[in-house]
Amino acid sequence: VECSRCPERFWSNSDRTACFPQLVDFLSYSDTMGVILSFISVSGAMFTAGALATFFYHRHTPLVKANNSELSFLLLLSLKLCFLCALVFIGRPKPWTCMLRHTLFGISFVFCISCLLSRTVVVLVAFRATLPGENLMRYFSPAQQRMGISICTLIQVLICVLWLTLAPPRPAERGDREGQGPRVVLECEVGSVVGFSMVLGYIGLLASLCLLLAFLARKLPDNFNEAKFITFSMLIFCAVWISFVPAYVSSPGKYTVAVEIFAILASSFGLLFCLFAPKCFIILLRPERNTKKHMMSK
Repeated sequence: VECSRCPERFWSNSDRTACFPQLVDFLSYSDTMGVILSFISVSGAMFTAGALATFFYHRHTPLVKANNSELSFLLLLSLKLCFLCALVFIGRPKPWTCMLRHTLFGISFVFCISCLLSRTVVVLVAFRATLPGENLMRYFSPAQQRMGISICTLIQVLICVLWLTLAPPRPAERGDREGQGPRVVLECEVGSVVGFSMVLGYIGLLASLCLLLAFLARKLPDNFNEAKFITFSMLIFCAVWISFVPAYVSSPGKYTVAVEIFAILASSFGLLFCLFAPKCFIILLRPERNTKKHMMSK
């Protein structure tokens, strides 16, 4: 004859005769989806480590030297970070994980694309430097390439610092307040939408610039065909992240996080396989093509 409200984090049954705890929903390592995404992430990091070991072991061969071995090592390290940062998105949201997941993601991808951008510029400049009277390569020494990568990455670091200082991402709950049933969805709110947009926008700006320069350099002579692989990899990267936006907005609950992890892994695998699979194939299975004579004949 008397109704009592259920305590906080409890929900009444269909007969309104008892209270039971609300279910807590988030993408965890015990979920099937979490296990699959974790396995793919670790596998990608292992593939990247294998490519890095291959390049390091054969670092004195003509193919590795011709592809700027130092930038290749930096690019592989950044790709490994991109794969591993997906693991931070899995698990119960906490204040430090919410701040780490988006900043690590943003800085890792900017570091990766900055290396690609530097390689693309070097390809263009190296071809133009062969023209009479041109001496442009003196402006693009390895030290200056490292400085350019550092500056591009530092800009993203500053954006992330401002974001974390003014309105950082934080854990949030939804479900009980919106009347969606006996389930509480734990997620990370981005805090400042402007900060999150600036992080993604800066990645998109560098990716678009890299794609444009690689597209312009795609028809250079065959010994400069690195730009073709960069073009393919950036096309995959841009396609994945353009399709990510509507999927991210329309995905409910923990599937929002799964969509973001999938975009990170798909774009990372696209970069890894387009850029390094052909070279590893030649190094390991076609060593007769990894000679200075064969490369110069092209």
